[in-house]
Amino acid sequence: MAEITVRVNGTERSLSVDTRLSLLDLLRERLGLTGSKKGCDHGQCGACTVLIDGRRANACLALAVACAGSDVTTVEGLAGDEELHPLQAAFIEHDAFQCGYCTPGQLCSAAGMLTESGPSAVTADLTEDPALTPEEIRERMSGNLCRCGAYVNLVTAIEEVAR
Repeated sequence: MAEITVRVNGTERSLSVDTRLSLLDLLRERLGLTGSKKGCDHGQCGACTVLIDGRRANACLALAVACAGSDVTTVEGLAGDEELHPLQAAFIEHDAFQCGYCTPGQLCSAAGMLTESGPSAVTADLTEDPALTPEEIRERMSGNLCRCGAYVNLVTAIEEVAR
């Protein structure tokens, strides 16, 4: 067992955890934050994506003890007190989800992706047009799978917020 302190969605939490406990299990089972989904439990689907210190991470692969002192944001923490996050509003407006299972991970991944800087291998130079292209969005979101096939609407929603 280890004593850790982690800030989750802006609230500092001090917990005693098994050193083998994943961040995903901590969030879902210990803190009752069930927005992050357990999909593959191998880091391949992205359903459990959260932000750790502002960077995208698969919560199923992160050990809770490794997150001690970190700031973790789940889908529950994206929105403000009374207002949806712009990505959440755009996902609703563009029907960017079908069953909704992957949506929390997609939202967190998109939020992290929008704060990343620099072009990927798909677009080597964004100096002429710094806006994210649909191809760039698809490349950067490629770690998040949607079994229902809502990709077209996901890209449109993310593109709207990126502008």
